[in-house]
Parts: sequence; structure tokens; C-alpha cells
Amino acid sequence: MWSGRPNPQLVAEAAELTPGRALDVGCGEGADAVWLAERGWRVTGVDISKTALQRAAQHAREVGEQVAQRIEWVHTDLLRGDLEEGAYDLVSAQFMHLPPQPRRELYARLAAAVAPGGRLLIVGHHPRDLRSTAHRLHYPEMMFTAEQVAAELDPQQFEVLVAQTRPRGAVDPQGRDIVVHDAVLVARRV
Repeated sequence: MWSGRPNPQLVAEAAELTPGRALDVGCGEGADAVWLAERGWRVTGVDISKTALQRAAQHAREVGEQVAQRIEWVHTDLLRGDLEEGAYDLVSAQFMHLPPQPRRELYARLAAAVAPGGRLLIVGHHPRDLRSTAHRLHYPEMMFTAEQVAAELDPQQFEVLVAQTRPRGAVDPQGRDIVVHDAVLVARRV
């Protein structure tokens, strides 16, 4: 169920950044893109779902015309579509879970889209949650650690600022309060 709230790791990592141009990958119904636009970012929200993009655009308009004008909604499959290299001050991919090879290919393309001095933010469900009551993917190979993603980055091009597992409160499918774990990578392009 969509909460309408931005992802907490995006808020934690981007709240103090100077607004610029952002790419919100797998933007869904637009909560992250709207949050960024409210703070002055020019955002490209990309998703494979036309329905999600329609809802995102509506959500942005409901927040306000000034916010809506800062966001471009793009329907594409980033595994196949074009992505402008070196163009974004922030590239954010929240919970993009793919099999290992397509994930490596996508994350390499996302890294290439980061402008010099810009940040790459990748957040995912940590494999540790497979042993919890959280409703998680039944494909363990699609989960990852931040350290695994960091190891794929060229150290000549990126400085890893954060590669860690962060606990976060959640509610499991049975309605119980639990702790889940986010794999969080933040890297700055040098």
C-alpha cells in the first residue's frame, strides 16, 4: 500500500544536499520525486508503470503547480532505455530488486548518470530480512548488501560515503511491530 511519504533513507541522505537535478529511478507513485521537488530539485521520475506515473503526476499537481512543474515523468524501462550520462546531481534508486546480472548492469548505468560531485543513493531490502516475519521477496538472490553494490563501483570515479545496514521500524503482515533492515549505499562521484 502506498503511504504517500518519501522513503526514509532518501530523506536522511538528501535533506541537507543543495538542490540540483535529480533522477528518481522506479519512482512509483511519486512520493520521493515530490519531496525532492518541494525542496527545489528539478526531478526526472522514471518508472515502467504508466499507471504509477499517472498517479504520481496527479499527486504532484495536488501538492501544487510549482512542485508539479519541477518534475518530468518518464515512462521507460531503464534496462533498455537511454539514460543521460553525467547529468544528475542525485541519482536515487529505492528498492529496485533485480536478479544479480541485470542489477549490476542497471546500477552501472545509474552510476554513469551521476554528475561530477553528485551522489548515487541506492537502498534495498537487506538479505538479513529473509529470516524475519517481514514480507520479503522469495528470491534471495535479488536482495543485496550495500557493500556488494559498493564493490561494483570504480574507486577512481566514486568515493563511497556510506555502505551500511540501517534498522527501521515496520509492521509485518500479521500487524506486529518489527525491525527491518535497509542496505544503504551513498557514493559521491569524484
